Amino acid sequence: MFQKALPGKLLRSRDGSAAIEFAILAIPYFMVIFAILETFIAMTGEQLFVNATDTMARKLRTGQIANTVTAEDFRKQFCSEVSIMVTCDDKESKATPKLYIDLRQFNTFADIPKTLPLIKTGDYYDLNTSAFGFKPGGPGSINMLRVYYRWPVIVDLIRPYLTKVRPADGSMPSHFLIVATDAYRNENY
Repeated sequence: MFQKALPGKLLRSRDGSAAIEFAILAIPYFMVIFAILETFIAMTGEQLFVNATDTMARKLRTGQIANTVTAEDFRKQFCSEVSIMVTCDDKESKATPKLYIDLRQFNTFADIPKTLPLIKTGDYYDLNTSAFGFKPGGPGSINMLRVYYRWPVIVDLIRPYLTKVRPADGSMPSHFLIVATDAYRNENY
């Protein structure tokens, strides 16, 4: 009698169903939670870069950083502004850089580029760094400071499918491109 009732009891039993349902839903649930956290951290990092770009542009605009500053010194000063969340050092800049700084002087504000400098590689685009320069300009000059940073992405689920900015080989991007821009006229210091 005991053996005949056991299969029927097992089929009717609901013990452990919550554990099984949790096991099935845990992976997608935690992926969504980590994606939300990573997006929050990336947006905080983006705000950090915007603030650092504003700070460095203000220093250039007011003459606190002379127009004789070198690109390396400027990069070090910028890195110290974002050092709370990002480590950028000489090794990173000489290997595969994540941080790109484009500082140029223009004749008029209308001459300042309004689009991102992208280069088409097959079906995708990547950052075109060939036109990047470093020319701070002197008193009264019109300048543009644009900073790009490839923020590493670990759990992001949707962004790789929404962007056409990818590495030259077309593989899924492992980064989120942060862009911060300031256009200004230097004071007559």
